[in-house]
Amino acid sequence: MADKIFIDATGASIGRIASYAAKQALQGAKVFVVNSENAIITGNKKVAIEKWKERRAKGGSALKGPYHSKDSEKILKRAIRGMLPDYRLGRGRDAWKRIRCFNDVPEEYKEEELVKLKTKTLIKHINLKELKKKL
Repeated sequence: MADKIFIDATGASIGRIASYAAKQALQGAKVFVVNSENAIITGNKKVAIEKWKERRAKGGSALKGPYHSKDSEKILKRAIRGMLPDYRLGRGRDAWKRIRCFNDVPEEYKEEELVKLKTKTLIKHINLKELKKKL
């Protein structure tokens, strides 16, 4: 097993990225997701935009939360958090600390080998960069 795993999110579904990253983090690897703004949400664009606008507008009961960020790396990291057993306790907490998301490739990780999780591009989708502009 690799000590560090670098995932290229370009053209990959956030669900696939999230499940793979969570599994690797639970096994003890440090997970770095790069190019997160190029990850895609599958489905109709209008439905995805309306869903995220509704989530952001709610803000929970009496505006105490939960809050949903519109930053692409935070949307992706929250999706990964949903795949962990319990991000506040035990194994889930330890795995949560090993996950990092970036909008582009940082200078210190330019030379690293990236794992690509491609999704068919024939399906309807919206990438996180486009979603961020619409919110």
